[in-house]
Amino acid sequence: MDGHVFHFVNHLSERESPMKTIAMILAGGAGTRLTVLSEERAKPAVPFAGKFRIIDFPLSNCVNSGIYTVGVLTQYRPHSLNDHIGIGKPWDLDRSHGGVRLLQPYQRRRGSDWYRGTADAIYQNLAFIRDNQADTVLVLSGDHIYKMDYRPMIDYHRRNNADLTIAVMPVPLEETHRFGIMQVDEEQRIVQFYEKPKDRDKGNLASMGIYVFDAHMLEERLVDAKGKPRVDFGQDVIPAMIESGDSVFAYKFEDYWVDVGTIDAYWETNLALLAPDPALDLYTDQWPLHTLSEERPAVKLGPQAKVIGSMVSNGCIVRGLVSNSVLSPGVYVSPGAVVKDSVIMNDTWIGPGAQVEKVVADKQVMIGANATVGTAEEVPPNEEMPDKLFAGITVIGKNAVVPDRARIGGNVLINSNRDESDYPQDGVVADGQTI
Repeated sequence: MDGHVFHFVNHLSERESPMKTIAMILAGGAGTRLTVLSEERAKPAVPFAGKFRIIDFPLSNCVNSGIYTVGVLTQYRPHSLNDHIGIGKPWDLDRSHGGVRLLQPYQRRRGSDWYRGTADAIYQNLAFIRDNQADTVLVLSGDHIYKMDYRPMIDYHRRNNADLTIAVMPVPLEETHRFGIMQVDEEQRIVQFYEKPKDRDKGNLASMGIYVFDAHMLEERLVDAKGKPRVDFGQDVIPAMIESGDSVFAYKFEDYWVDVGTIDAYWETNLALLAPDPALDLYTDQWPLHTLSEERPAVKLGPQAKVIGSMVSNGCIVRGLVSNSVLSPGVYVSPGAVVKDSVIMNDTWIGPGAQVEKVVADKQVMIGANATVGTAEEVPPNEEMPDKLFAGITVIGKNAVVPDRARIGGNVLINSNRDESDYPQDGVVADGQTI
């Protein structure tokens, strides 16, 4: 009998143990290009498509891909993100083994700075990777809109015996300055990497900010030859790995993926969901998108209400006209009000007779009776933020009040918590102005 037991145990020891993948989601960015939308919250916590938040996409991708150990690295104004994720129950990540863990910078005896960059954030949380005995580490950005099964990419990484695999897709040449751009050989091995190049002659194969690392190589390359931690993946780690001759491969992704880090991209991506056959299907059973649900009553439509080609969330009451717009839970549209080509977040109140067009309004905004906000006309960019507000979209921060009968133009920025006393006496805010 003892011989049989010994033979059984010995047989197990010779079997190849399964490879373990954990995910690390970088969710600490301030997202300054989103102006006031990320003023009081991290960018991954910004509401999207009515009832969702941006962070829901990578979290749902992880669990749909069978990855149940997830670290979420937070830093900038993490409270909204922490409240949303909680213990991870909506994503089936409330587990005694694995599950989701919120990882924030912490003070050490010798002092510890904030995360200085993407690589430094992972470096400061190597203990989480070690404790979970990961063989493979999936590093994700927390602020992109896409659905992706990570398993084919991980299999590709292992088949190539790669040290690092980067998900890539082609982008228009005029946008290459926003991305890490790479050149590959016939085997898809990355031979050159340029972080946000100013020239357009480097090609258009862009990094999606999705990395699969061999865990041991990741730990080794997070520090330089002198043992000093590297700061950023795009600027430091990836070029160093290519220069060292490490096995770095590109994995081409050919489905929907959008970086919603700018106001125009955020607005456009929301409204693209309203197309008859949208490129991104939020509600397919094959790849469910999970979120923390709010208990709200069903949508109520008044006798004069008209809703055309729009997404209206639970808890909304519509008594006016809503056209080609996205309304988050709890929005109230008064009789005679018109909301067109706009994204309106939770519990915003739009007064009687108000006209709202091409507007992004944050939570709990109050737009007064007979106010006119936004315009469909071509207008000059915002005077203070010409590089951020130039597409004609007017943005209103959280808890702001727009006075009755106000006239607010396009590319206007109204900061959070503004009230009637912050406006000109005649209530007129010209195109491109800031309140």
